[in-house]
Amino acid sequence: MKIAIFIDGGYLGKILQKYNHNIDFSRLAREMSQDKEILRTYYYNCLPYQSNPPTQEEKERFSKAQKFHYALERLPRFEVREGRLARRGNEYEQKGIDTLLSIDMVNLSASGKISDAVLLAGDSDFIPAVRVSKEHGVNIFLYHDRDKSNFHDALWRICDERIAIDLIFLDKVKR
Repeated sequence: MKIAIFIDGGYLGKILQKYNHNIDFSRLAREMSQDKEILRTYYYNCLPYQSNPPTQEEKERFSKAQKFHYALERLPRFEVREGRLARRGNEYEQKGIDTLLSIDMVNLSASGKISDAVLLAGDSDFIPAVRVSKEHGVNIFLYHDRDKSNFHDALWRICDERIAIDLIFLDKVKR
């Protein structure tokens, strides 16, 4: 059977920023696939917020993110799913990412298209999708930040296998 890889781009971005690392996304997918055939790698994120009218800095940041998403989509078996950013005071909040990822994971699991799923995330909102996917016989591999304060313990516990992302792992997939 095949494996599908689900990457929460916001979560991964925080890990990469913390370790000050750049990665090769094709290498990342190959490393996480554990030599299984990859059905697809899904990358979920939001384009940066732009005010109305956007500042020059916002335009540049938005354009850079669009180019990055376009480059990912050009990789074999990669698909980008975009949510949206909502502004809450001085903070920005992703909207739709958890839902998109959960729906994709459950649909692929229920349809029998995958035997294994990799989830690179830390949010407890994914627990119901993991639970349903496991009920369909899918093995769930959680890739998470090594720092326990950066992922939800209940998500860690419900997954079948857990792999901590640290400098050793990041060096394997560096650009």
